[in-house]
Amino acid sequence: MSSEALSVQLYSVREALGTDLRSALERIADIGFRQVELFGFTGRAEEYASLLPQLGLTAPTAHADLLGEDSSSVFAAARRIGVGTVILPFVDPERWNERADVEALADALSALAGPAADAGLKVGYHNHWFEFADFGGATALEVFADRLDPAVVLELDTYWTAVGGVDPVALLGRLGGRVRALHIKDGPATRDTTQQQPAGQGTLDVPAILAAAPDALRVVEFDDYAGDVFDGLRASVDYLVNKGEAL
Repeated sequence: MSSEALSVQLYSVREALGTDLRSALERIADIGFRQVELFGFTGRAEEYASLLPQLGLTAPTAHADLLGEDSSSVFAAARRIGVGTVILPFVDPERWNERADVEALADALSALAGPAADAGLKVGYHNHWFEFADFGGATALEVFADRLDPAVVLELDTYWTAVGGVDPVALLGRLGGRVRALHIKDGPATRDTTQQQPAGQGTLDVPAILAAAPDALRVVEFDDYAGDVFDGLRASVDYLVNKGEAL
């Protein structure tokens, strides 16, 4: 795997972004990334539209609160930057406990698929650990996925899936091609984000996860990191690149 095939969720380096956007992106590019996943981008669209191409970076995906912000403004900012897929990154955990609530969420996100397509975009959803209530043998996330418009994609956070008590490899087998991107992180698979580790240094079977979704975009991320997060990202890239395409 080439480092250029990897992306990175810029939330990992949020403090550096807040201090100096150009410098943070330069450090990301220096690690070898050529793709990034944005968050909180609507107010910085012009900056990203200018800086990313200068630094040889693209942003195929981005996170935005599609159900809380004005979606037309989000889509306009995404198009200005060159984003292809806008992903809803979080919904209140309380809305994942009842089937009716889960189906209503799916319908709300599905309703944005058409306007997104009109803007030349796709929309998707990214999970945490709380979307895995058991609804008669299927998890809430699977009920959600089955209800979604087929045009809506999924980004599976493989670490949070494991934290939620579900085998990410088995889940990827069930979700199939709906999963168009993966969040790759590692660690002890607990809710303590400060314990997250570079890929290959924790409890997740990263090679098996990636083999289960060979066509999905690989997005490296840390929610938190005890050391220098840029060092952690570099260690993840080194593992993913140097362990061979078996990953």
